[in-house]
Amino acid sequence: MPAFLRLKKVFLFMGTEYSPKTIIIADSNTWIEGNAIQQLETTARLPHMRCVAGMPDLHAGRGYPVGAAFFSSGHFYPALIGNDIGCGMAFWQTDLPVRKAKPAKLAKQLGNIDTPLDESWRQHIAGLLPNPALPEAAGALGTIGGGNHFAELQALDTVYRPEKLPAAFRPDCLQLLVHSGSRGLGQQILRRHVERFGHQGLSESSSEAVAYLAEHDAALEFARANRRLIAARMFERWRAEGECLLDVHHNFLQRAEIKGETGWLHRKGATPANSGLVMIPGSRGDYSYLVEPAADCNASLYSLAHGAGRKWQRSECKGRLSHKYSADTLSQTEFGSIVVCRDKALIYEEAPQAYKNIDSIIRALADAGLVIPVARFKPVLTYKTSGPCGG
Repeated sequence: MPAFLRLKKVFLFMGTEYSPKTIIIADSNTWIEGNAIQQLETTARLPHMRCVAGMPDLHAGRGYPVGAAFFSSGHFYPALIGNDIGCGMAFWQTDLPVRKAKPAKLAKQLGNIDTPLDESWRQHIAGLLPNPALPEAAGALGTIGGGNHFAELQALDTVYRPEKLPAAFRPDCLQLLVHSGSRGLGQQILRRHVERFGHQGLSESSSEAVAYLAEHDAALEFARANRRLIAARMFERWRAEGECLLDVHHNFLQRAEIKGETGWLHRKGATPANSGLVMIPGSRGDYSYLVEPAADCNASLYSLAHGAGRKWQRSECKGRLSHKYSADTLSQTEFGSIVVCRDKALIYEEAPQAYKNIDSIIRALADAGLVIPVARFKPVLTYKTSGPCGG
């Protein structure tokens, strides 16, 4: 199979070229890496697996694909969720006026937010996370992490459905999108699980399944609190206020009913389509979309793309780009926005060229009848890290 497979003609591949359990949402302009489809097919063959769905942003992961949802019965697989349980997107309305937005000044005011929160944040943290059973990762609270995580100030570019915008939305002010998760906590949970059980998963009736679900739910709480603390410390630096418009996980496990059968819906880099409006971001040099899920997203396992999806493996990026672009060049985008990323390896790995075009992802979802675009946003300032990332 070639490195990239071009999918053709139809929007939902349901048991055609692939196994009867496999759904791939794509159109004639959707490029999906062949290895990602192989991983999706392998996952479909797991015992107890009823159906798997690949989103338009599907790409290969560490053994299992990213940008996919998996539905099993009587048994679930923590490894399919991965090590960043609760990773997701939160979207804020700020009171920062668009007309006064100067990316360089905003970046200077923000400074470095990679360091742990100090004692002055103790009461704020306690209000978000009263559960005392999370000390092992508490030092990472309020920090973004590495990989594709970011916090980004955005400005409204286009409104498609004004009547669908949240009541608190202000087109004259900037919005803040935060993409982060449970940091090291989710990693510790998955590592302990794999050390004991490998990748064979757990019977839903076992005591081990109950124990995992408790840890999983704690990681979801941690991830949500983390996104709120990231936003709060950013607002403090900018002396701004913000209202959270939505906060949605895209790496998690939940009990669900699909086509009359009750089972376990795993999402790995897949946005839920049953939580109201959601944000689907592009690369840091591309647009982001606010979309409304369609009334019936059963065909995609009630899931949507979570972003543009990688086009290149991380290990390929510097070799492909370093002869054309310096790290400093990649910190400026075609929108005039700034990317704060002082980890030189990461800025190549996260370059816009390494990702698919977000318009193609949204078009595939819309043409498949899964979403209605509400508004489009352009980046103003993206923060990733002020130094080499530790994870």
